[in-house]
Amino acid sequence: MKRKHFTIVAAGVLLALSAVSQLAEAAGVLTIGRREDSTTFDPIKSAQNADNGVFSNVFDVLVRVDKSGTRLEPGLAQSWEISADGKVYTFKLRDAKFSDGSPVTAQDAVFSLLRIRDNEGSLWRDSYSIIDKAEAPDPHTLVVTLKTPSAPFLSQLALPNVSVLPEKIVKSMGEEAFAEKPVGSGAFSVKEWTRGEKVVLVKNPYFWQADRVKLDGVEWLTLPDDNTRMLKVQAGELDAALSVPFSRITSLQKDPNLDVHLDRSTREDHLLINHEHGALGKIEVRQALDFAIDKKAIVDTVTFGFGTIANSYIPEGALYHYADNLSRPYDPAKARQMLKDAGASDLKLKYVVNAGDEVDEQIAILLQQQLAKAGVTVDLQKVDPSQSWDMLVAGEYDISVMYWTNDILDPDQKTTFVLGHDANMNYMTRYHNEKVKALVAAARVEMNMVQRKQMYIDLQKMAKADVNWIDLYYSPYRNVSRKNIKNFDQNPLGRFTLEDTEKL
Repeated sequence: MKRKHFTIVAAGVLLALSAVSQLAEAAGVLTIGRREDSTTFDPIKSAQNADNGVFSNVFDVLVRVDKSGTRLEPGLAQSWEISADGKVYTFKLRDAKFSDGSPVTAQDAVFSLLRIRDNEGSLWRDSYSIIDKAEAPDPHTLVVTLKTPSAPFLSQLALPNVSVLPEKIVKSMGEEAFAEKPVGSGAFSVKEWTRGEKVVLVKNPYFWQADRVKLDGVEWLTLPDDNTRMLKVQAGELDAALSVPFSRITSLQKDPNLDVHLDRSTREDHLLINHEHGALGKIEVRQALDFAIDKKAIVDTVTFGFGTIANSYIPEGALYHYADNLSRPYDPAKARQMLKDAGASDLKLKYVVNAGDEVDEQIAILLQQQLAKAGVTVDLQKVDPSQSWDMLVAGEYDISVMYWTNDILDPDQKTTFVLGHDANMNYMTRYHNEKVKALVAAARVEMNMVQRKQMYIDLQKMAKADVNWIDLYYSPYRNVSRKNIKNFDQNPLGRFTLEDTEKL
């Protein structure tokens, strides 16, 4: 899904978390340490992994992605039919309830679909503008009519951000209040959210698969420091921890009390470039920067060999990934000459770095050293993780390393966000290419799969030629849990199936 984002940790949080060991002893309550805090519980107003990871267990969607992350399966919609012209989708909703006991109705689905399409605060308006109308002829029937056939539409319904919300409750509470204390139909409900500290979930007795849920609750604890998270899970003060530093994987694998999970992912780390900043607007300058970066050194030094060099914005294993896409070799001398020819020999760049993130800081040092060999001066600006995303949005950066993980099976989501010239300014790069923009829109509605595949191959070639950003590496999800935690799994799209997790 999406961009990396962090939120500020209030003073004294670490002291408050001294009681985590007591929480870990609670029967059936899973404690998870993570780097990021949640930012909102309004699904349409987030595009962040930290939020979607929780959304998936608090809310439910019409169509889900299975554990393998390779196919769609029924969610709140137990079945569906598509008209011969590919424009009308008819869904039959199962008997399900929200966490307050009220029924989930087709009208709630109508409300949620039109809200993500029309609400001014929605970050996903462009992806759902294909919807012409949504209707509920009866409480269990949802009919969605598209403006034109859309290849990714069914996949888009599995996005956590288009979860079905209770219309009456959202309207009666108001959006801001709902975003703080939501009501959903997922496996768990929100009991407490203390910003910068923790999100406390409890089992939802009204979940339509409640008999499947083994845990009594889940506590997501915000611990930005990588070392702190690892020490706490080793000491048994946490049941699990996310984002294991590459440098700690091997040592943690040797701990007999722990299981290290290296789950297949759709994660790609990349270097964002602000195309509106001076010489960075020149394609030759961006190409030179790509030649100046030694991706293999990053994979070897930073990921300890657990990553692989990225050659496309569409990750390995994802639909339509182009394995033969261009990968510029490391050539600092060529880069230096290209910069000279482009009139940018004295290029100076402001590099925004997330302070406290071990991997980010290691990459920053490497890139600073590598770019210096091409004559580029890089000023590392370490900022509180709560500031970095706002700086990208405001354009207050030249370069910055971020990451993305897919949220749906179809490549349209990431392609639209990164190349589609939507409200996200092409992932804040300000990249602009009208031919690319048109092809993104055309690929979305192309129903011939052979032709559609070629469109995405062409898009990957065009993005690489233009250097919309610089692809760095792909890597697995890296999590760790205590041995008594079973079925702590994350699918390639990042969803934790906590409804199946057990604490023995």
